[in-house]
Amino acid sequence: MSSLTDHLLENHLRHARYISDLLDRKMTSSASTTKSMKHAFTKQVEEVKTQKSDINALILDYLTVAGYPNAAAKFSTEANLSPQQPSSAIHARQQIQTFIHKGEIENAIHALNDLEPSILDEDEPLHFALLRLQLVELIRKSRPGGDIGPALEFAQTQLGPKAPRTPQFLEDLEKTMSLLVFDHANLDPSLEELLKPGLRREVAVKVNKAILESQHQRRDAAIRHLVQMRAWSEEVVRKEGKKDLPSRIDLGLDGDDSDGVENGHERMVTT
Repeated sequence: MSSLTDHLLENHLRHARYISDLLDRKMTSSASTTKSMKHAFTKQVEEVKTQKSDINALILDYLTVAGYPNAAAKFSTEANLSPQQPSSAIHARQQIQTFIHKGEIENAIHALNDLEPSILDEDEPLHFALLRLQLVELIRKSRPGGDIGPALEFAQTQLGPKAPRTPQFLEDLEKTMSLLVFDHANLDPSLEELLKPGLRREVAVKVNKAILESQHQRRDAAIRHLVQMRAWSEEVVRKEGKKDLPSRIDLGLDGDDSDGVENGHERMVTT
């Protein structure tokens, strides 16, 4: 295992351990905190006890769904939990996402076809999104002053026949082709977004979800559904006005340190 892989694995595990320990502390903090200034609802929340095993299961589920095979395997061992998917299955998804994050879209498409041959045949919007991203990468390589021939040929042969099928396809292709016309150092913000890592991340997430769905797995981590349900519940209760709630209810994942980190730890690396 390379030093970079070791670093990423330790970063992912540090992330998982931090969230697990922090949630555990949040759930057991009522006995050691000052009660006089607390809202009644906050006191009720602190009295709810959540099993550490349940928290660890959520963390393992996230590592599995997001595609971190080494971190998921090591965390499942540390937390004494059964793996949710074989490491080989998670690794296959991770490899495809890595190709996309690195801009190696042709390799990603080949790997996806080897893993789940029917996905791109059945999901035309996903196939178009991958091909469009491949065109963006070809254009990126051709500028400034490079050969735009490969990008033009790819657009004509791979995207041209698909674009007229929906207005969105056509709009996306026209927008992407604009990158051949304008100076990349002075692009309109909407065009500049195409060259930022966000587009790669967006497509990688879509591909990961498509693979999970094809394998009859959940498309999203359970913790995402819990957060969405919590936000929905709060909105409903506030609208009904039947229960006194604090003016703000935090998720409780804020750490003490905030310089260059998210929630008290380094951001999860996805490349």
